Amino acid sequence: MKTATPPSPKKELKEIHLDTLDWKSSLHFIEVETQFINQLLNSYVFEPTTPNLFEQLQGFKEQIVKMEEEIQHIHKSIQKHENELGGILERDTISYDDSYYQEHELMKMTFDDFYKNFRKLKADVFNYTGGILKKKKK
Repeated sequence: MKTATPPSPKKELKEIHLDTLDWKSSLHFIEVETQFINQLLNSYVFEPTTPNLFEQLQGFKEQIVKMEEEIQHIHKSIQKHENELGGILERDTISYDDSYYQEHELMKMTFDDFYKNFRKLKADVFNYTGGILKKKKK
């Protein structure tokens, strides 16, 4: 019967590095999407007779501002996390403790929650605004 061998610390660090690169890439794309959503919410493409239009758009704009603040916070956290990984790799030792792995798991949960919240906000904005766009004049 074969027993599973635990992953080597080097492999785990490589996976952490790949997670970090994925977060950075996703965060960049979210920033681009957020810019688009801001442009959409500040445009004049909506039916002006829509009830509570201003209030609804204003609510979305406030949520986007909060999301942008969170993006900056997460960006800084990812950069710090990546710098710590670089320090571990520079030392090239196996003598680091599990706290970095715990920090990574916490960072992963934080990013996953943020990403889920962003996707929900984006869906809410698109579902609302998609129904109130001005119709093309014939």
